[in-house]
Amino acid sequence: MGTTDSSRPGRRPSPVGPAVPPSGLLDLLSVAAVVLDSKGRVIFWSSHAEELFGYAAEEALGRFAARLMVHEEHWDEVVLLFAEVMESGVDWAGAFPIRHKDGSTRLVEFRNMRLLDDLGDTYALGLAADQATVEQVERDVALSTRLVSQSPIGLAVLDTRLRFLSVNPALERIVGLPAAEQVGRSIPGVLGFLDTTGFEEHLLRVLDTGKPVVDSHVLCHPPADPDHEHAWSVSYYRLEDSGGRVLGIAFSVIDVTERHRAATEAAHARQRLALIASASASVGTTLDLEITARELADVVVPVLADVASVNVLDSALTGRPAAPSGPARFRVLAVAASRPEEAFHPDERPGRGITYDTDHLITRCVQTRRPVLLPHTTPSDLPRITRHPDAAARLAAAGLHSYLAVPLIARGEVLGALALKRTHHPAPFGEEDVFLAAELAARAAVCIDNARGYQTQRHAALTLQRSLLPELPSSRPGLEVAWRYQPAGAASEIGGDWFDAIPLHGDKTALVVGDVMGSGINAAATMGQLRSATRAFAELDLAPAEALHHLDHLSEGMGRAITTCLYCVYDPHRGQCEISLAGHLPPALLRSGGPAQLLNLPPGVPLGVGGIPFDTTTIVFHPGDQLVLYTDGLVETRSDPIDVRLNTLLDALTAAQQQDLEETCDRLLAILRPPGGEDDVALLIARART
Repeated sequence: MGTTDSSRPGRRPSPVGPAVPPSGLLDLLSVAAVVLDSKGRVIFWSSHAEELFGYAAEEALGRFAARLMVHEEHWDEVVLLFAEVMESGVDWAGAFPIRHKDGSTRLVEFRNMRLLDDLGDTYALGLAADQATVEQVERDVALSTRLVSQSPIGLAVLDTRLRFLSVNPALERIVGLPAAEQVGRSIPGVLGFLDTTGFEEHLLRVLDTGKPVVDSHVLCHPPADPDHEHAWSVSYYRLEDSGGRVLGIAFSVIDVTERHRAATEAAHARQRLALIASASASVGTTLDLEITARELADVVVPVLADVASVNVLDSALTGRPAAPSGPARFRVLAVAASRPEEAFHPDERPGRGITYDTDHLITRCVQTRRPVLLPHTTPSDLPRITRHPDAAARLAAAGLHSYLAVPLIARGEVLGALALKRTHHPAPFGEEDVFLAAELAARAAVCIDNARGYQTQRHAALTLQRSLLPELPSSRPGLEVAWRYQPAGAASEIGGDWFDAIPLHGDKTALVVGDVMGSGINAAATMGQLRSATRAFAELDLAPAEALHHLDHLSEGMGRAITTCLYCVYDPHRGQCEISLAGHLPPALLRSGGPAQLLNLPPGVPLGVGGIPFDTTTIVFHPGDQLVLYTDGLVETRSDPIDVRLNTLLDALTAAQQQDLEETCDRLLAILRPPGGEDDVALLIARART
């Protein structure tokens, strides 16, 4: 079709559009065209006719077609068919055996029709193709049609303008629209519930580059099921014919919602297991109550909640815990938040006590010993979550939308509750979150109970030990005395260190430092017995070695309580000290005007070993000289060699020679004893005076 330029006669019409390459389907069928005149002679012979029948055009043109291509036994039948088509003008189609030039017989699929020119002359057009080829194409088409119509995969074909040309039944079901409402419409018109801008960009890129997109995941709410999220696996392919002409684009859709949900649930399960494993490894690393609570709060934020607080009943901290029947007094031990400004109200900060009414959710949680879940909080719920109006306003502004409290129960006793809030986490708390939080709370409650019990025992041991330590006079005849005792850090147990300065006859003074091996109440009790026995033996005015001998014998009867001890007797009239060691570190001696040094004394064996005598060494102790007695907690650490630590002690003591003894004690502890040390320390410094 086109227009003709009358000023230039003979010019061919201009094409309206670009030339279209030949169809690949016709090439596949190799359709032969033959034209006969009214007599049945061949007047046109195509190249495909040469391939199909074997005769060249010069061999066929002008000859009667029946005699050329048909066996003699079929001539009459062919003549009748030819006459019927020419007279009635009705097309005839069917398979007919023909004779090939090589003498073989082939079955050929024909479509015959009558042609009429403008002069009224008639011709016969025959289109022919090898029947085997036609049947193969028909089978392929039938198979493709059946696969497309019965496939569970949604399939669609779009033209180059991205308008739907065909849709299979599966896509109708997946999208929720019948094919009649999809064909001819654009992408937004059919898939408006998707991000169609991004969808069209993918399709145009595939049309432009020919590079397919395979298994692209899309989350949507299709019209077929708008209340639930579906997951689709979408693939796009460019369609081309055998000549490379772009015909359009095809895309497939597989609804993988169940697989997506299973994968999501599996991921959540792995996350829950990872959280439990993390809690098992990171909660309860110490026996410190506050640290244990903080570890619990930290492990659930932000994986499980945006804000978490650990609230323990005051009764659990001061005595035997019991579920309250009315308002309950809690202590907030720890708070963690993904955003610090949401962590807590100033009156609810860690360490503060707070009383919650009976209708408060934490109170209800510990009273019922069951989780309290508010999947979707409302403004009316806020007073039951926090008792402060400004705290409620802060939570509302932060976007609090879900709340969960689970009890902390250990060994059948309720200790408190773990409170969880979600402000930025998009999903509300569900039953799986309740189960996970309860599991974490149960594990952490045992750790909290252990820490609570340990602190109670540690407090009792510390009280016992402090009650057993003496209140020494700051001076004795010819002697100035200063002392310090420091218990081990909060994460360790109480030890059995002690010191003493015992008045003796003749203005003499016994200086004692000892260390019972072990820790806890037993060590403190043993220390008290040994200290009392030491004072009793000192009253007998025994020599240091003899006093240690009696203490050693006494220790054998105390369950072999191994103890190190240093026993020194100072006589101000003689200006000398008699010193014996029972497996203890040697004292440091600081001569007036000289450097500090460790005394080279026979070390002896610890008390409780039995049967080995002790030695006594006598040293001169002039006015101004200082003797430093200490336990191993002052100088022993896990990281530094003991020689290095002893040298540090001597250097610090030398530098403090002119200081007051109280200042010297503080200086030595500051240099050698960091806060939270792993062992307790007993330190005793004596300085001779005129």
